[in-house]
Amino acid sequence: MRLQNKITTIAFDADDTLWVNEPYFQEAEQQFTKLLEEYQTAEQLTKELYHTEVKNLPLYGFGIKGFILCMIETAHRVSHHQVSPLIISKIIDLGHELIQRPIELLPGVEQTLQTLHDKYNLILATKGDLLDQQRKIKNSALGDYFHHIEIMSDKQTADYQQLLHRLSCPPNHFFMVGNSMKSDILPVLDLESHAAYIPYTVTWSHEQQDAPIQSDKLITLQTLDELLLFL
Repeated sequence: MRLQNKITTIAFDADDTLWVNEPYFQEAEQQFTKLLEEYQTAEQLTKELYHTEVKNLPLYGFGIKGFILCMIETAHRVSHHQVSPLIISKIIDLGHELIQRPIELLPGVEQTLQTLHDKYNLILATKGDLLDQQRKIKNSALGDYFHHIEIMSDKQTADYQQLLHRLSCPPNHFFMVGNSMKSDILPVLDLESHAAYIPYTVTWSHEQQDAPIQSDKLITLQTLDELLLFL
């Protein structure tokens, strides 16, 4: 299937679409559970941390800083405020290490962006902490491929509507590429735009969408460079 030639704007998610992200969070989470193993099992701690993260999303949004605060809050709760200052310090160190992880591009990313750059308006549409996302974009050396970069606090249908308005792009001219069905695909399909879903090996629980989606505006790829076969 070839995509309609009226597409003028292609937007890309960043984390786990262009570069590795979620595995680093899961590694930090595993280390977090080891630090607190005297209080609960790893499975229980993982559930407690997830509960804290979801509860605090309206306060902190998405990103590493909120994740650090949620680890600290969870540590205090599960230990009944008996957790040692040393463990809190180690949790903060986990966050610092996470922030400083090098960027690891996923297969085919740079080749794909290079090929599409002169043919379409390329947009980077990511969500998360502003400073952290700016750092990752800079360290990825991909910034010059994009005509516009949007760091969003969330990715709901209304957020994409605002993005399209700023871009002066009709919905049927817009194409979104991402790894999260919940954040990158469903809101865009709601607007009657086009989307490519590239499932990643690891997905944060909050971003998982189990129900299968059928749409003539959606394609599913294994790697980003497969997109070139449809454009």
